[in-house]
Amino acid sequence: MSFQDSALLLSWAAILLLALVVAGLVRRVHALGGGARGPGALGPAAGARAPAFDRLGPGLLLFLDRDCGACADVLAAAGDLDGPLHAVFAGPAPEAPRVAGTVLTFERDGLFADYRVPATPFAVLVGEDGRVRASEPVGSPDALRELAPEAAR
Repeated sequence: MSFQDSALLLSWAAILLLALVVAGLVRRVHALGGGARGPGALGPAAGARAPAFDRLGPGLLLFLDRDCGACADVLAAAGDLDGPLHAVFAGPAPEAPRVAGTVLTFERDGLFADYRVPATPFAVLVGEDGRVRASEPVGSPDALRELAPEAAR
């Protein structure tokens, strides 16, 4: 076998190995990206029964954390919205949360788990019938205002 034949064979083997590595990486990236958008991964599905409805009732549930930078802004914007508001904190609430509604604390293993909340701030709209109308992350007051028309339906 000549030097050129050996180099060509080695090049093809390297290309094949590289293709397998890239295919594995693409599969991993696809699985990670799809995991966040999979059915039921981000909170309860619209139309599903709301967990702990008998405890909270209808309204806007805001899942927050004291150490979350955007949570304070989203909570302040929620005060401008109509309807019942339930502020659910993973740990302790801030010193003086100005909430015209229910404030629940230390719910990381409670309501956060029941509602499958992946990150804060996260909003869930629950209707009078005890069904989830919408659930999604709200990283800004504007995102919360865009979700608000769902409450009117």
